[in-house]
Amino acid sequence: MLHTILCPVLVVFLIVLVLRAVLSWFPVQPGTGLAQVNRVLFDLTEWILRPMRQIIPPAGMFDVSFMVLFFAVFILWRVIC
Repeated sequence: MLHTILCPVLVVFLIVLVLRAVLSWFPVQPGTGLAQVNRVLFDLTEWILRPMRQIIPPAGMFDVSFMVLFFAVFILWRVIC
């Protein structure tokens, strides 16, 4: 039962993480539809990334906490699903 619910949720969360990463590479004009999408992606992921950033420092320009989260969720998905 839990497997049926958790697997799609993990896949959606991975997709949200990838979309946030891709959108972070491009400038987003405030007030546009893309800015709203960017804000939603930020709100969906920042709740877990913020505490991770306090533990894992950035490595130069790279947000290592983002990569750690992505791989942790991916590994969890592979183990459960």
